[in-house]
Amino acid sequence: MKQLEGIVTSKKMAKTVTVTVTRHWTHPVYAKTITRRKNYLCHTESPLEPGTRVTIQECRPLSKLKKWKVVKK
Repeated sequence: MKQLEGIVTSKKMAKTVTVTVTRHWTHPVYAKTITRRKNYLCHTESPLEPGTRVTIQECRPLSKLKKWKVVKK
């Protein structure tokens, strides 16, 4: 299963947090470092504060957009 590391950015839903995952890679032609960010909706039982670094893991679909769960704080 896939695991990603990101930062909690929102906790406005019950048992759900938004995690932003930042990815850096070098462009093959221009050799410039490019930053990409993606937001994931993740399931969590315990409340997490924004700014917390977490590890998320892929799981079965829990709702229309929620397909990840928090495994480490």
